[in-house]
Amino acid sequence: MTTGSSTEAAAEEILTAAFPHAAEELRSYAGILGTRGIEWGLMGPREGDKLWQRHIANSLALVDVISTGAEVADVGSGAGLPGLPVAIARPDLRVTLIEPLLRRANFLNEAVEELGLGDRVTVLRSRAEDIRQHFDVVICRAVAPLERLLKWTTPLFVPGGMLAALKGESAEDEIRAAGNVLRNAGLSTEVLELRAAPGVEPTRAVRVG
Repeated sequence: MTTGSSTEAAAEEILTAAFPHAAEELRSYAGILGTRGIEWGLMGPREGDKLWQRHIANSLALVDVISTGAEVADVGSGAGLPGLPVAIARPDLRVTLIEPLLRRANFLNEAVEELGLGDRVTVLRSRAEDIRQHFDVVICRAVAPLERLLKWTTPLFVPGGMLAALKGESAEDEIRAAGNVLRNAGLSTEVLELRAAPGVEPTRAVRVG
């Protein structure tokens, strides 16, 4: 077994142990990502060996940031990251996956159906700026710089909600670049150091509210 596959197997073991109630569904979703997600071009061909350690772990890091029973929107959901792992791990949430591109929206609809999540996960084929609903929490990953992201998402979570955007090492730089937008909207920010479970890679997010 190669180092990469060893790391991937270890991440799968850690995450399914950390979320035992969701282990079966997380494995099913990883299987969908590693086959159809790559075939449809939603995941790069080299990402198949990094699904657990990079994509699923990164998404599950947001689980503890979201309050009980929240209405959550995943903006620019793509292949369902971070929204589907969050929905799988947190059955108390209602999650809306927002994705403007038809191929990706079709993928999401099929994944939601196969995972049996249709009672609490909705797919909206739309741009974020065209949606008139409000959510308690907006989450996203690798969508756009924070300054642009705020212009799209602020109407979705204000007043009283929050944005949790996975940003990694660029968090502080993006907050500085978005300073005017944040001040004009009266929003505060916080950089969160997150980890889905001990033993997997940490990540960082910007919380705006």
